[in-house]
Amino acid sequence: MKRTLFFILVSAVVLTISIGSVASYRLFASITIPDSTQRPPDHDVWSVFLKEYVQKGHVDYKRLHDNSGQLNNYLTLLESQPPSADWTTSDRLAYWINAYNAYTIKLILDNYPVQSIKDIGDKVQIPLINSTWDIKFINIGGEKLSLNDIEHRILRQEFNEPRIHFAIVCASKSCPSLRSEAYLPGTIDEQLEEQTVAFINDASKNDLAEDNLEISKIFDWFNGDFTKEGNLIDFINSYSQTSINPDATIRYLDYDWSLND
Repeated sequence: MKRTLFFILVSAVVLTISIGSVASYRLFASITIPDSTQRPPDHDVWSVFLKEYVQKGHVDYKRLHDNSGQLNNYLTLLESQPPSADWTTSDRLAYWINAYNAYTIKLILDNYPVQSIKDIGDKVQIPLINSTWDIKFINIGGEKLSLNDIEHRILRQEFNEPRIHFAIVCASKSCPSLRSEAYLPGTIDEQLEEQTVAFINDASKNDLAEDNLEISKIFDWFNGDFTKEGNLIDFINSYSQTSINPDATIRYLDYDWSLND
């Protein structure tokens, strides 16, 4: 019996090594066995970092460039405690939002100084293929991830939560403001609600009137996420301090990709 088991194990190793395609390797590498004892990380380090270097949504990249130890410690924590199957939805949602924001800052610092996040990577960029957001520099759960992987493959696919678009921040002035605190499982619903209300009613992001809307391109890019239970005006009216007519005209504003410093 032992010799048979040994033969099976050796055969499996040989078969794995013999797989020649990158796609097969990625599939194998992405399979992880959930550890039921793996606890969600404490995000206190991230909160302390944000309070120190983020003021009213503006990130002090210049000062951070020579003081990135605290950020690196948090990223190490995230990498050492990847999401487990037994985590709650709130645990996983808070983890991935915090991870997206932290790794975005890491990407900026690794390439600082830059005028825009879009300056990072290939000069000619194709969305979802070789853009800045497709750079696989994140190592979580034994898999190399990009910011697009976190946003589109994880956050948008695994969670039915349109408010994430006001929580993840791509280091640009037209993005939602980065909170000066971490997202936490116990308060994440309230935090997402605050972010959504703040963004929609921010006159620098959206110009809302009863019959005319000039709104962020975010509502255009992710229209389907906002219209699962009604139309776009219905969604905005749920959070707007201005009552908008159902037949109001909509125009999308240009997006300012300059750094949120």
